[in-house]
Amino acid sequence: MPDSRPQPPPPPSSSPGPADPSSLLLCGARLTDGRTVDVRLGGGRIEAVGTAGSLGAGGTRACGARVDLSGYLLLPAPAEPHAHADTALSADTGGPVSYEPQDVQRRATEAALLQLGHGATALRAHVRVGDVQGLGALTAVLQARRALRGLAELTTVAMPRVLTGVAGADGLAMLRDAVKMGASVVGGRPDLDPDPTGYVEAVLEMASEHGCPVDLHTDAGDPARLSRLAAMAGGLRPGVSLSPCGDLGRLPSEVASRTADQLAAAGVAVVCLPQGGCGGVDRRGAAPVRLLRAAGVRVAAGSGALRDVSNPVGRGDPLEAAFLLASRYGLAPEEAYDAVSSSARAVLGLPEVRVEAGFPAELLAVRGDRLAGVLSLAYSRIVVHQGRVVARTSAVREYCSSAASVELGLPRQGRGEGP
Repeated sequence: MPDSRPQPPPPPSSSPGPADPSSLLLCGARLTDGRTVDVRLGGGRIEAVGTAGSLGAGGTRACGARVDLSGYLLLPAPAEPHAHADTALSADTGGPVSYEPQDVQRRATEAALLQLGHGATALRAHVRVGDVQGLGALTAVLQARRALRGLAELTTVAMPRVLTGVAGADGLAMLRDAVKMGASVVGGRPDLDPDPTGYVEAVLEMASEHGCPVDLHTDAGDPARLSRLAAMAGGLRPGVSLSPCGDLGRLPSEVASRTADQLAAAGVAVVCLPQGGCGGVDRRGAAPVRLLRAAGVRVAAGSGALRDVSNPVGRGDPLEAAFLLASRYGLAPEEAYDAVSSSARAVLGLPEVRVEAGFPAELLAVRGDRLAGVLSLAYSRIVVHQGRVVARTSAVREYCSSAASVELGLPRQGRGEGP
């Protein structure tokens, strides 16, 4: 049967010639289909994929740098579609969250690097504007974005509190200024506005005016409100996403199914937060991912709160989100990983990644040989962004009795060193 999936751009010429000194050869990686391959990267893209040992002829000089991925599973890199950079890592401060620009910039940078170490090479951060923080927090996160250039792609969502009535005039002005400053997505939490429908209308109008995506927070507990939102958002490009939608699963099944159909028809994506919500401990529970997927809604998974008051133990780990989708919400490992990788990238408006020639070199290597296994024990990781290694995590498991561990062949995490 012909492959109807979108095809990648044509791969670079395979004619012999001097290698690009900046190229990178990933040797002996295992793919999810069971093959063991070499992968050559160059110019920020995957140049070639061949059987193990087939791309290394001529030695290191001909192939550029090498990374031995024996014992690793090679995957498209995850993306983080729902982070809160302005409040991340603030749970241990012992007082009110500081919105001093230097504090926000430090926390936002540290949080992004933490998530990069987990594998997320692209992140979308929600940042509140207006109220006490004005545009200071956004300015700080944009500075963090510049500092992270070459390591990870960080985009920002401007989130005003109120957009309707007399008080909303300031919020609209602040939102417009935020877009001019560099916020690439408009959003917020319409449920907190006195006129939620008016809030959504204002955001959609701003997005249409500036060609921005829309990313809105909602618990999705009001089906009539969701129906109106779907009707208004239908056809808006470059797209609308909602999160975390935890209350949708608490609606009667027929109501939830009808609402899911409306979201699918409007092309609205849902970002669930299986590691915990971002609005307080009383709002736990993820969106009904299987119901949404069955209706044709694109479902991505994010991390939500990263060690702030909403989730003081939040890890910001996309593989944990995938693990929870598989273990708690019944998705197959492949479906769960898609939610934090391909679907997450699609929500962010990023090009698809496959381990094939011509695709972007955004990759994650995890110690293990099966996807289910690495979702369970994803310790050692190597992260590739724009064709170069930008983060490594190497974990080693040892046992008290080394003789027993050798005799029984017990599993060991690490980079392949002997005991």
